[in-house]
Order: sequence, then C-alpha cells, then structure tokens
Amino acid sequence: MGGLVSIPRLYPITDTELSGLSHEEQVKRLVAGGARLIQLREKRMNAGAFYEAARPAVEIGRRYGARILINDRVDVCLAVGADGVHLGQDDLHPVEARRLLGAQAIIGYSTHSVEQALEALAFPIDYLAIGPIFSTTSKENPDPEVGLQGLQKVRATVGRLPLIAIGGITEALAPQVIDSGADSVAMISGLLVPSTLLTPRTKQLLRTLTLA
Repeated sequence: MGGLVSIPRLYPITDTELSGLSHEEQVKRLVAGGARLIQLREKRMNAGAFYEAARPAVEIGRRYGARILINDRVDVCLAVGADGVHLGQDDLHPVEARRLLGAQAIIGYSTHSVEQALEALAFPIDYLAIGPIFSTTSKENPDPEVGLQGLQKVRATVGRLPLIAIGGITEALAPQVIDSGADSVAMISGLLVPSTLLTPRTKQLLRTLTLA
C-alpha cells in the first residue's frame, strides 16, 4: 500500500467536452475557487495531444500549490511531471505504475464493489475511489450504482485508506456522501456545468463540505 495522503473534501475532474474549456482553463478556474487536488481526464486525445494540453495545466497547479493527477495515462503523467495518476480497472496495474512513477507519486485506483475494494488493499495505492454512487452521465457504459449503503460497506472494508466517492454526485447530495463515509467527493458534470460558475461553485462546495 502507498502512504496515506491528505485528500481534500472536493476532488474535481476536468472534462473539455462537458465544460467547453481547455484543461488549462479549467484548472485556472478550479484553483481560483480553492481546489487543491485535480484530475485531468481525457478520453479523446492521443498521448501527444494530451501531453500538450496537460503540461500548462500542471504548471498552473504547481504555481498555486494544487496537486494534479492524470487519468489513466502513466506515460503522460511522467512526461508532464504531474503529481500522480488515477487508474481504472483496465489500466496499467498499480504495482507497475508504482515501479515507473516512484514512491512519491500519488496513485489512485477505481473500484466498483466491495470485492474490488478488498482486492485493492494489497496494491501500492494512496487512495481508493468507489462508484458510481448514483446514476451518472459522465461515463459511457457505467457500472451499476453502488449507492450510499454500498459506500458505507466499502468504508468499513478499507479502514484508514483515503476513500473518494464518484458518480452522479451533485452539490445537494455531496454532504450525504461525506456522512456515509467518503473522505472526498469527486465531481465532473455536477461541478463543471455551466463552466461560467466553476470558480464560485468550487468555493461554495468547499465551504459546504468542510461543514459536512
């Protein structure tokens, strides 16, 4: 297992299609709102294009003390000097990612059931994500909903390992998710749309979740 890292209550994930903004611009607006852990998610660009898009976003994060993780792509993470990577069930295995990225990198890992979460405890990861908690439109062919009860079961399973909930979480539902055992909520469409409100919504969510 990796070391226990400090995870903020809000974990924004970028999406250029949903927001209509570049990864760089999304990170600018998110850090202005107080976000300090951000994942760059890109399912359409090739590695070269993603590198070019991620590089300035990582530089902004570094300037403002925000940690930037790359979704899926360990190669892009290494190339841009990001703080870590978030891996899915079908991506590079966390053991191999740790070997390539080193001990200081943050490695997160997606799970969709108590069984997958239990298996993940043997991996060198820094946090575990569980979802979708609710119905989501941000992912094609999503896994079955975990629900708040499923989240509570995973919380009991993983002990002190930081736990991030994802999937269909809105501003109204986020406090319930924290109350059910998540250390943090990951948000995509619930935060990014409309992008004109990205900075104030980030500020408001951080205030709300700090009190949850």
